[in-house]
Amino acid sequence: MKRILVLLAALSACLSASAQQALWGGPSVDSPVINADGTVTFRYQAPKAVKVEVTGDFLPTQKIEGEFNGQKFSYDAPGVRELKEGQNGVWEYTTDFAVAPDLYNYTFRVDGNSVIDPHNMWVNRDVATLTSVLLVPAEGARSDLYAIHKVPHGTVSKVWYPSATAGFDRRLTVYTPAGYETSKAKYPVLYVLHGIGGDEDAWVTQGRATQILDNLIARGEAKPMIVVFTNGNISQEAAPLENSTGYTRPTMQLPQTMEGTFETAFPEIVKFIDGRYRTVAKKQGRAICGLSMGGFHTLYNTINYPDLFDYSGMFSAAIGVSDTSVSPIYQDFDKKLDTYFSKKPALLWIGCGSTDFLIQSNRDFMKKLDEKGYPYTWMETDGGHIWRNWRIYLTEFVPLLFK
Repeated sequence: MKRILVLLAALSACLSASAQQALWGGPSVDSPVINADGTVTFRYQAPKAVKVEVTGDFLPTQKIEGEFNGQKFSYDAPGVRELKEGQNGVWEYTTDFAVAPDLYNYTFRVDGNSVIDPHNMWVNRDVATLTSVLLVPAEGARSDLYAIHKVPHGTVSKVWYPSATAGFDRRLTVYTPAGYETSKAKYPVLYVLHGIGGDEDAWVTQGRATQILDNLIARGEAKPMIVVFTNGNISQEAAPLENSTGYTRPTMQLPQTMEGTFETAFPEIVKFIDGRYRTVAKKQGRAICGLSMGGFHTLYNTINYPDLFDYSGMFSAAIGVSDTSVSPIYQDFDKKLDTYFSKKPALLWIGCGSTDFLIQSNRDFMKKLDEKGYPYTWMETDGGHIWRNWRIYLTEFVPLLFK
């Protein structure tokens, strides 16, 4: 018995030492490092590796051929650079250019396998892909809006609501501005929609939306507002591992995404938010925007409910790429568009990247608007179907709301 106790004590000591080593860390590799001249150094420790590369949207892009819903297209993909092995199996690459202020995603390729940077704790999930994050802020640059500053911060809540259409409770992410809890005022509401395969967490993590809102409101460049981030996959309760299905790998191949059910159910969300929060519960107090699939949903929510939203923003909207004959929600488009504009909405805002595979369909939509003499605001940026552009559009759209 005494021998067993001694062995247990020794084992406990070993485990304790191991835990302490994990807690306090051992010799560390710094990565990424933003250097004084604006270049960035990436490091990865892999003594037995044969080849290590880094790929990310901070690098010049490369052309890739792809297909979406049977339509072929080309798009810009992140570039790739090789790291060189140094002492102790630490591989290193320093950019030969100053990286412009922005928020970027990157991963390493170690002998062909994609891995995140183990020395960078900032990791984002986009659908089922994990990437490490590089934020290069600079005072006065747009990326400064993506950083956390010493300003009043809003509250971010995960809120469940009953959906009669889905037949089960579903989850929203809700941002209330600083001072909401101690105020008796009513606030306007912005509804923000994600792209295909995303969920109610996407804009908060990948989009840095809550930081953008905190900073714009603190600067006096945007009105204090409630912001609701929806889950556009009506067949889902919530984001992966946040629902009753357990361990289910996220995918873009989900049912009930662009076949009318989400738009049909959208008034449930508006009714719930108006009932639970102190809102300006009228058209002039509501806005909606979304990226890609969310831009598609924004368009059809806007024209199907012309008295619901006074401000609409379409970011790289996925129009012209799906079968719109599957639901009455998508039919009688021109008639619904005419009715919408007859109500004199405050703003229809459209943005898309110059190399986005959806740029032509957005231009075709704007041509229709031009032919009818309907007003809109347009922004074209460099780059393709990427979060960097969608963050830009949010920073441009939000300050225009509720004036």
